[in-house]
Amino acid sequence: MSGITLADWLRAQDDAALVALLRARPDLATPPPADMSVLATRIGTRASIARACEDLDTFTLAVLEALVVEGADAEPVALPTQLLGPDVKPKPLKQAVARLKSLALVWGDDDALSVPPLTREAFGAYPGGLGRRTGQSYDLEGISEGEQRVLQKLAAGPPIGDTKDASRVVPLEKAETPVQRLLARGLLLRRDPGTVELPREIALTLRGERPLGPIQVTEPKPKTSTLDQSSIDATGGGEALELVRHVENLIASWSAEPAPVLRTGGLGVRELRKVAKDLDVDERRAALLIELVVGADLAANTEATEPEWVPTTKADVWLAATAEVRWATLANAWLELPRLPALIGRRDEKDKFFNPLADEIRRAQAPRDRRWVLETLAAFPRGTAIANPADLAALLGWRAPRRGGRQRDELVRWTVEEGTAAGVLALGAITAAGRVLLDEGPGHAAKTLGDALPEPLDHVLVQADLTVVAPGRLEPDLADEMALVANVESAGSATVYRISEATVRRALDAGRTADDLRDLFAHRSRTPVPQSLTYLIDDAARRHGRLRGGAAGSFLRCDDPVLITEVLAHPEAARLELRRIAPTVVVSPLPLADVLDGLRSAGFAPAAEGPDGQVLDLRPGGRRTTPRQRTARKPASPAVPADERLGELVRLVRAGDRAAATPRGERVAVPGNLGAGPSATLSLLQQAARARRRVLVGFVDSHGTAAQRVIEPHVVGGGVLEGYDHSYGEVLRFPLHRVTSAALVDED
Repeated sequence: MSGITLADWLRAQDDAALVALLRARPDLATPPPADMSVLATRIGTRASIARACEDLDTFTLAVLEALVVEGADAEPVALPTQLLGPDVKPKPLKQAVARLKSLALVWGDDDALSVPPLTREAFGAYPGGLGRRTGQSYDLEGISEGEQRVLQKLAAGPPIGDTKDASRVVPLEKAETPVQRLLARGLLLRRDPGTVELPREIALTLRGERPLGPIQVTEPKPKTSTLDQSSIDATGGGEALELVRHVENLIASWSAEPAPVLRTGGLGVRELRKVAKDLDVDERRAALLIELVVGADLAANTEATEPEWVPTTKADVWLAATAEVRWATLANAWLELPRLPALIGRRDEKDKFFNPLADEIRRAQAPRDRRWVLETLAAFPRGTAIANPADLAALLGWRAPRRGGRQRDELVRWTVEEGTAAGVLALGAITAAGRVLLDEGPGHAAKTLGDALPEPLDHVLVQADLTVVAPGRLEPDLADEMALVANVESAGSATVYRISEATVRRALDAGRTADDLRDLFAHRSRTPVPQSLTYLIDDAARRHGRLRGGAAGSFLRCDDPVLITEVLAHPEAARLELRRIAPTVVVSPLPLADVLDGLRSAGFAPAAEGPDGQVLDLRPGGRRTTPRQRTARKPASPAVPADERLGELVRLVRAGDRAAATPRGERVAVPGNLGAGPSATLSLLQQAARARRRVLVGFVDSHGTAAQRVIEPHVVGGGVLEGYDHSYGEVLRFPLHRVTSAALVDED
């Protein structure tokens, strides 16, 4: 059966079809092909075919495999309806073929379909699990049960088997094993002394009316439920705030005590467990938080002699932003993270432990696969939830069985779990902010989350047991004051704080007075302030600051000489190298912060003062390092140019096609080192302009792409070539220095 070549078939397609082809397979457009023959060659390369097959669904892939089984890679064949079985109806079959044609994986009429020769390699050594076709007919009558089992096993695929019984071929009467008898009957083919092969005709007979097995024509329907979008967004908003809180605490922890970098890179198991304990989360969530902090460039490797993971200066900017902006930064970092945090804590095939921040968990395809899962959820109507990730994995497995590799189902589950922890997903559905993050980016997503979150509260509820309940998100200034005067005891939709003597003293150390703290609770609490809290504040304030320290190295002063004597009598005084210089003044060569910490551990309550006698806040601001200069992440797949650019590319390909078929006369080539070109080129172009002859001009366009066009020159001079392209009916104008060659077109 004869058919047309791929290049000729491409020439017959309209521009819209070719633009759609280049949009679906962007690798074909880089670099721009010179003509249709080059484009056809590129379509048939092994890598391009494999990449195109990644986006085919299960049924379309089965149709392509059936065409390969029929031999469409060698000569045109008709639609393989018999191979696909009786369950396949004409309509879905035609839709699958149309899809394959739109990708140029198949071309030709339905009775003469062809595929690129290298398509066979996309399905392994034995497409369809079938062996070679022999062109013979076989009689399976009279074979034994053992022979039948051998044939059935090979018929299921692959069609070859290793056996020592193929070492020699014996007559049927001397055959002792099923394999030997099948070889003697000609029902098996001997490939070599240790391998046999089942002919295709026998396999098709044994497989019955479904030669390629059961084929799922339509995608599976996952079990879904419809939820109120506001409930999804509220739940996701709570997770987003929890994520932000945990990252704040991680930055604070690494500011005070940076984590060491392993000699092989990454973070050690002990440090991972410490982070989990400090943040009161499990190790799985701690690993995700660590990856996000570094992925968002809020912490980095100092790359010093003894490297550590230290917050960057970007962390201060992040901490000063609103909660929704902080969330959007983290969510976008997770979306674009070229790593798989879910692998942390597992072991590879060599039993090597995957550490946080280690190079071993880097996966370039991770952002693409993450978007694939999220975009599938976003395609459902708003409020649609898929409770079971296995249903989502089954759907994606049908839509693109060649994407995701062996870990595809796990990737889906990991993405759902991490997306839920990041506040992008909630209750099995995508949040409104998550949908905007996918489509419009983090800036718009932050605004969407801010609209979904309840208004910040300006009050708290003080309890009799010295706990304070924040029934929702607090205003930033109130949240800062509560973080100073109390510790978070539990978090969630409502946050519970615990006030103690140590937290009150922390607020006093930061410069707050007893009156400030009493006013805070009196004006901000919707419940009566318990007397026990007032006593606690007054008692701590009465003892706070009686000792005053300053830089001398450091000094202590107190109006009460008895207290000074008590301090000097304490064993800690010797370690702090305290020395009395006056009845009410003691000095030390140590830094003031060390002296105050030592006295506090000894049970005293000193305060720091400045030159004006006012209380100083000596809390450490935390270490910082310079953010890493990150190069733009190389996309896992070629970027898709705009349709306008693709349309221009198609025009250039068609022009190159016509130029290749144009008969040429006198020709002048321009050496690359001659700038605007020699006078011979100008002379040839001017000659063509005077004689109104057409010229095949080779040039480099403004995008740096080499192209050819057949034009009739009108103006040649002033560094400009202007002419008329009869093929497109347009006037072309470009600088002469871009001309690379010129040839007169022979006229019949």
